[in-house]
Amino acid sequence: MMTMLMIAVALLETSHDGIDLRIESETKAVDPARSVFLRVELKTPHDRTAVMPDLRDRAVGFSLAEDYADEPRRGKDGSTVQTVNWRLLPEPCAKVYKIKPFAVKASPKVFKAQSDEGSCSFVAGPVYFDGPPPREPVTGGMEADPGRDLPPLSWKLAGIVAAALAALAALVAGVWLGVRYLARRVREHRMSPIERAWAELARLLKKGLPGRGRYKDFYVELTMVVRRYVQRKYGVNAPHLTTEEFLRSERLRGALGGRIAGLGGFLESADMVKFAGVDATPEMADEATEAARRYLKSDDAPDAAERG
Repeated sequence: MMTMLMIAVALLETSHDGIDLRIESETKAVDPARSVFLRVELKTPHDRTAVMPDLRDRAVGFSLAEDYADEPRRGKDGSTVQTVNWRLLPEPCAKVYKIKPFAVKASPKVFKAQSDEGSCSFVAGPVYFDGPPPREPVTGGMEADPGRDLPPLSWKLAGIVAAALAALAALVAGVWLGVRYLARRVREHRMSPIERAWAELARLLKKGLPGRGRYKDFYVELTMVVRRYVQRKYGVNAPHLTTEEFLRSERLRGALGGRIAGLGGFLESADMVKFAGVDATPEMADEATEAARRYLKSDDAPDAAERG
């Protein structure tokens, strides 16, 4: 059911032969976004009846939404008050908002056949409403300059984005390091045994293990550079043999000849640090490095002479 607002404005008041007509609304100004509520009140004396005017085809600029009538009220003097409530929907951009003139018909309560004595009819209206203010003229420019509608930044969202970026950076770094490692391994695999030994020795020295007091780790890796070189060149499983087993290898003794004595001295001095608990010094580490270099140079000398 339609809900009426507070009626405050009298739009029309007229009387004729004792018949009173009143039209009220809550406002006289039209807002296209809001309905207009009307209350039409018709008061007739005790000896007459009147027909409530129908406004359906009289509204201009409106479309009728709904209407309903209240129960008639009786006055102490025998008069009757009829009330009908209307809800009108304003049409956008209408040129005028009004209710055109309408007729009110009344007749005596006691009908006399073939006689119009006591009958009356009169015209009421029109009723005008104030239209909405005119729109601003179109200048061709932007009526508004909307900015980008971005969601509010939250710490949770920032944390998720930061974590995603960190994970992406870690993934890229891991892929790059993996590709670099594989490229290095492929490049070293294609090297000759002596070239690979020199590359491994240079990589070991870059670690700076003696400068950090890690002498045992340094000696282990230094001897493994030499052992892997011997394995690749002579086919002796040097990394998995003890120094004694390594030096007793007939194949190695036959290949190295007199050079095996220098190699044995280098490995035995390294074992003193690795297994016997001898405290090494920077000078000892430098001397061991030079001993490894001398062996690699002396072992490569015959091959270099043959290549020359």
